[in-house]
Amino acid sequence: MTHDGEWDRRSLLRGAAVLTGAAVAAPLLGGAATALADTGDADALFKAGRFEQAGRAYEQILKNDPTNLHAARRRGLVALLANKFPEAEKYLTMALKLAPSDKDTNQLLGDCYTRQDKLALAVPCWRAAGEEAYATWFAAVQGEAYQIHGDIAQLKWLRLDPSPLVEASVNGGPAKRFMFYTGFPYLGLSSKTANEAGLTAVYSQEIDFMDGKMWMHFGVLQSFTLGGIELRNIPVEWSESDTVSLDEHDHDGMIGTWVFHHFLTTFDYAGRWLILRRKTPENIAKARADANRAGVEPLPLWLGREGAAVHSRGSIDGSGPRVVGVNFGGTGEIAAGMAEETAKQLRIRIDYDRPIQTFAHSHPADVYPCYPKEIRLGVAVAKDAYSYANKRRSITNPLGFDALGHIPHSFFKPYTITLDFTDMNLYIARGTAT
Repeated sequence: MTHDGEWDRRSLLRGAAVLTGAAVAAPLLGGAATALADTGDADALFKAGRFEQAGRAYEQILKNDPTNLHAARRRGLVALLANKFPEAEKYLTMALKLAPSDKDTNQLLGDCYTRQDKLALAVPCWRAAGEEAYATWFAAVQGEAYQIHGDIAQLKWLRLDPSPLVEASVNGGPAKRFMFYTGFPYLGLSSKTANEAGLTAVYSQEIDFMDGKMWMHFGVLQSFTLGGIELRNIPVEWSESDTVSLDEHDHDGMIGTWVFHHFLTTFDYAGRWLILRRKTPENIAKARADANRAGVEPLPLWLGREGAAVHSRGSIDGSGPRVVGVNFGGTGEIAAGMAEETAKQLRIRIDYDRPIQTFAHSHPADVYPCYPKEIRLGVAVAKDAYSYANKRRSITNPLGFDALGHIPHSFFKPYTITLDFTDMNLYIARGTAT
């Protein structure tokens, strides 16, 4: 999201369905942020992605100055990134008492409640943050959202490229073809599918999209079935564009991170399976034990603004461990995307003779092929892989921390990835799921 809260989030929502997602923040490599981090400066620690240390530093600031709004809000954000909801609520509530009308605090607290399906509590926060779409949408959800029926869904991918597809049923209807993408927040439908399901919009808004306009509609879906699991009472969005219609594509909607974080989610790229399991202590312990047997160490897992952007820790060309975006599903042929400045600082070869004109967050973007010698995420490695350098990306993302780049769809093809949204661990191993 941009600082004005407008096009960046909203255009991402549907732009993600048809684009490669080349727009990702880049790091300030080896610069002032890293140097300052060693001094214990809280903001520098946060900027460098050293979140636990930053959290302790903000706590110390608050001990000395309990009225420090910035420290309270940032301490709440540190907890929210790791889905530590009691801590996030504690510090964001503290910040809200210091400044009840602060939009940033209200937005973060609204996000915190939304991730826990406490939508009634989220509504006033989103409204105070100026997000009337979310406020009206969530107010229309009566009773418990995301009710889960069933224990496991094992969905064979219909294809791998240009984007993985799985089958799902909307309101008990015939099977539909759905993309999935962890860079997209919620469940999205094509306008055709929404009309067939008899959905009524509780809120609509028009936004800029690519070279034209798009209407986004928000409603509540009664039932969404994925294999052996049915979700009931789900917030859902559908869109109509005067330039690009999702109905013209070969899929009927998009499954985003808000669905996946309700489960222990496995993206088995090697075997081409999507596996959803309930987040029970037994299932989580089994995932950890399976990883231990395979010699796989857990990687950290963080969720960015509005619970959509998935991050972990990886490296590119000797950068050392840094925060990276990790995008499962979606489209694209690249193994990594980064800002031009990042590629230059890492001395990665950029092919300026072959610019690629695309859209990122549904706005025009010029990117250039680049060829990092090594991209690494845990035990997963890609050598001399085709990637993108984006000329227009800023160094720091809107939440205030640096990210090395993003690792998308194509990188993961030899691997299986499990996301544990309870203990916030990412497990990646070569080969298919056991």
